[in-house]
Amino acid sequence: MKRMIFVGALLCVCVMCAPAQRKAERRPRPVPAVKAVVVDERVSAVRSGPGLSEKLLFRMRRGRSLSVLEWKTSDGVVFFRFKVSAKRMGWIQWDAVVLASREGEDARLLRLVTASDGFERIDRARIFLEVFPRSPLRPSALLILGDSAQEAAVKLSRDVVRRMPRAEIRAVASSDAQVRSFYLGNAMLDRYARIGVRFTFDLSTMTYAYDGSAWREIVRRHPGSSEAGVARERLGRE
Repeated sequence: MKRMIFVGALLCVCVMCAPAQRKAERRPRPVPAVKAVVVDERVSAVRSGPGLSEKLLFRMRRGRSLSVLEWKTSDGVVFFRFKVSAKRMGWIQWDAVVLASREGEDARLLRLVTASDGFERIDRARIFLEVFPRSPLRPSALLILGDSAQEAAVKLSRDVVRRMPRAEIRAVASSDAQVRSFYLGNAMLDRYARIGVRFTFDLSTMTYAYDGSAWREIVRRHPGSSEAGVARERLGRE
């Protein structure tokens, strides 16, 4: 008798729970956040709502990652609602970021890289290589990074040596290695070092040169690309 009562009670519980279970199964699953990276600080203002007249909260720096939750169009511009942390949320203009999972975003970022100059071009090329590791446009981004870094080396050769003449350094350095350390440790190289761009320094000519990492990667990983021939020429001049 006790066994029959227990079985009956169990069946009643199952019948009562079944509707609730079916209701839970019908609930839509939350849409996963989409990862994005800030690439253009000119339009990276974070606002309280989707609109150009909404309150400005703060500005996102280039290279910062965020999670996109939803999007809306306002004032003819697409805005993404995103979060960086539980306390840092807001709306940002689509043009400020790239979405790694969206088709065509690699080409859009490469256009921005090409239209940039100086350090911004190098940094955006670096972001491209990090965000799109399997893009067919990687050889182009690598070539842009290498050539732009060499252009920066030419400028550094002029600016740093003018500010730190060799005679001035020789007065406090007792060896060639120490002299070279003053030039390679100059603060003007810091921002390049932070993004992985390295230079060498030739004491005989008092000039900097890009270390060629991007060109070597083209030759090693993309030997059949049109950029590989250009990269080999660049490396042949080293």
